[in-house]
Amino acid sequence: MEPRLEFAFETRLKLAPRLRMENPPGGGARLSVPVLEGVFEGPRLRGKVLNHGGEFPHVRADGVFSFDARYFMQEDDGTLIYIQNRGYRHGPPDIMDRLYKLAPGDVIDPSLYYFRCTPTFETPPGKHDWLTKYVFIGAGARDEKGNKIRYYQVL
Repeated sequence: MEPRLEFAFETRLKLAPRLRMENPPGGGARLSVPVLEGVFEGPRLRGKVLNHGGEFPHVRADGVFSFDARYFMQEDDGTLIYIQNRGYRHGPPDIMDRLYKLAPGDVIDPSLYYFRCTPTFETPPGKHDWLTKYVFIGAGARDEKGNKIRYYQVL
């Protein structure tokens, strides 16, 4: 009955500059961050992230970055995989400010902030539909180009 985690794959996303709207009805700020490209790789799949989608986070008044990302990945065999990824990123205000203003070469230890997510997937029937039948969790890190997220299948 105890769940265990098994590494599924890692994505590396390159993100476009963000658009920021201050003070939406829920407070804080709303962002739009297009996904430009990326790659993913794991024991059972590998391929590229397509520039069809993006991340639409709400930066809450308490500083928590609540995100909802939706984009397409294409497996090396041509299969399209749609991912919807929701989660949170937060930490001490000075770390969050540094994450928001990363410059080339800046590296911030991911243990200094929380970046976790719960993805869901859509695929056609076949070799990769196992993604649609399990719960996954992700642990991420931010760099100046985008996000790196390692996904684990909950067994």
